[in-house]
Amino acid sequence: MVREVLRDTEKKMKASIDYFRKEISKLRTGRANISIFEDIKVIYYGTPTPINQVATIGVPDPTLITVQPWDPSLMEAVEKAIRASDFGFNPINDGRVIKVPVPPLDEERRQELAKKANKMLEEEKTALRNMRRESKEYIEKLEKDKKITEDDKFQALEKLQELLDEYIRQAEEITAAKEKEIMEG
Repeated sequence: MVREVLRDTEKKMKASIDYFRKEISKLRTGRANISIFEDIKVIYYGTPTPINQVATIGVPDPTLITVQPWDPSLMEAVEKAIRASDFGFNPINDGRVIKVPVPPLDEERRQELAKKANKMLEEEKTALRNMRRESKEYIEKLEKDKKITEDDKFQALEKLQELLDEYIRQAEEITAAKEKEIMEG
C-alpha cells in the first residue's frame, strides 16, 4: 500500500517536473528558440490554432526565426498573431516566409526574465511540497487506521522526503541552466 502511494507520488512529481521544464523553456533568451512560439495561436477558419499546426517554423541562425504558413492565405493572420504575442517581435513578411528577427536582450530584460524563472521555480517547489504533504497525510492515516506499522510510516515518510529532495534538485538545476542561458544571451 505504501509502495503504491510512493509510486503515485513519484509519477506526479515527474509529470510536474516535465511540465516545468517545458514551461521554463518558453522563457525568451537572446537566442532564437521555436519553443517560445508554442503558445502563439493563429485564427484559422475561426478557430484559435497553435502556430506550429499551420506553419513550418525554423531557426536558420541564432538571431532569426522563420515561419512559413502551409496555406499562403494565412500569411497576414500569422504575422498578426506574432505581433500580438508578448515577446515584442517585429515580424517581416516577404510574401512567402515571415522572418522574425530575435533582438538581443538588454540587461534589464535579462534581470526580469531571471526573476521570472526564479518565481516559476518557487511555484514548482510549492507544487512538489503540496504533493508530498498529500501523500504524507495519506500515509499517516494508514498508520492511524492500523493498516501499516509506525516503522512503515517512518520509512515511507523518509522515502517521501528523498523523493521531494530529488525533484526539487532537478527543478533547481533546470532553473540554473535557464538563468545561465538568459544571462549569456
